Amino acid sequence: MRDVYIVEAVRSPLGKRRGGLSTVHPVDLLAAVQKAALDRAGLDPAAMGQVIGGCVSQVGEQAYNVARTAWLSAGLPIEVAATSIDSQCGSSQQATTLAAGLVSGGLEDLVLACGVESMSRLPLGANFGDPKLGQPLPPSYFERFAFASQFDGAEMIAREYGITRQDTDRFGLRSQQNAARAWSEGRFEREVIPIDAPLVDEAGKPTGETLRVTRDEGLRDSSLEKLAGLDPVMPDGVHTAGSSSQVTDGSAAVILASDHAVKRHRLRPRARIVYATLVGVDPITMLKGPIPATRNLLDWTGLKAHEIDVFEVNEAFASVVLAWQQEIEPDPERVNPNGGAIALGHPTGATGARLITTALHELERSGGRHGLISMCCGGGLGTGTIIERLD
Repeated sequence: MRDVYIVEAVRSPLGKRRGGLSTVHPVDLLAAVQKAALDRAGLDPAAMGQVIGGCVSQVGEQAYNVARTAWLSAGLPIEVAATSIDSQCGSSQQATTLAAGLVSGGLEDLVLACGVESMSRLPLGANFGDPKLGQPLPPSYFERFAFASQFDGAEMIAREYGITRQDTDRFGLRSQQNAARAWSEGRFEREVIPIDAPLVDEAGKPTGETLRVTRDEGLRDSSLEKLAGLDPVMPDGVHTAGSSSQVTDGSAAVILASDHAVKRHRLRPRARIVYATLVGVDPITMLKGPIPATRNLLDWTGLKAHEIDVFEVNEAFASVVLAWQQEIEPDPERVNPNGGAIALGHPTGATGARLITTALHELERSGGRHGLISMCCGGGLGTGTIIERLD
C-alpha cells in the first residue's frame, strides 16, 4: 500500500439559507472549488486521474453526476472521469476515503475528492419528495426498523447521555464564539476562496451583476440568554436552532497524490492520510457514528485521544458531539476550535471535505501534528479520517 498525501484543500464560503450563494447553480459552486484546488496546487488538470464527489440530494440541479458536470462546466479536460456518491452527510468525507483508496492501491496517482450541496435550491429530502416516484424505504425495512428523523435521533442521544438544554445551549454558544474568533483572527482566509454569485431581481432573473461572497454567513451574535429564549425543535427537546446545524450552501475540494505524483509534478505534500474508516450504527438513533468511527481510527493507528491535536467532529446537533466527548474524553479545547456546523453551517454533501480542509489548515496554523475528522450520517453511518501534518 502506498502513502497518500494531501497536496491541496480549499472550500467555498458557507452561505446561509437564501443567502449570498443561493443564486449560484450547485454545478458552478462545485466547479469553482475544483478549479481553485488545481490552480493552487499548480497542477495541469489533465494529470488528474479521477474525480470523486459527494452530494446528498442528487436530483434536479444536482443530478446527472454533479461531480462530472462541474468538472466539464469548469472547462476542464473531458478525458478525466468523475463519480458522484451518496453516503448522506458524510458523502464528501467518504469520497475522500475512496479517493485515498485509489491512490493507496496504485490505481491512480492523483484524485480530486470534493462535495457540494445547495440546500437553498434543493432542500434536504428533495430527492425522495415526489410521491410519483415512490418512497425509498419499503415495507421490508419497517419489519426491522422503525423510522426516526435525525431530530429524533439527536434527542434520543441527549436522553441516553444525560445531556440537558443548558448543555446544548452552552455548546451552541461555544461554536458561535469560536467561529467568530477564527474569522477575526484570519484563520479561515487561506482555506476559503471567494465566490461570485449572480444578483437576481424580484422575479429571480439575473441582473447581470454579481456579489462576491468571501465569508461564512451563518455566524450570529448570540448569548446564553438569547439561546434560552429559543423554542425547542422537538416538543420537550433540548435542541433549538441555536444548537443544531444550519441549512447551508457550500462546496469543498481536496487533492490526494501518491509519492510518485508528488515528485513528478513537484507538489508539496502537506499532510498524509494515516487511516480512514466508515462504520455502521443503529439507524434509529442514527447519529452515534462518530463514537465507533473514532475508536476504530485510534485502534488501527495506535494513537491515543491525547495525541490528537485537532478534532473536527461535525456539529449536526450539539448532543452528537457532547455524547462523543463523553465516550472519547478528548481535550475539549482541541474539539472544533474554530467552531462547527452550528455556527458555520452544514452543506451536507460538502461538509466532509470542508472538515478535512479546515483540519489541515488548523494543523498548519497551530503547528499540530495529527487531526481527526468524523461525522454522523443519516441512515446510521459514521465517517472517520486521521491526517498527519508534514513539515
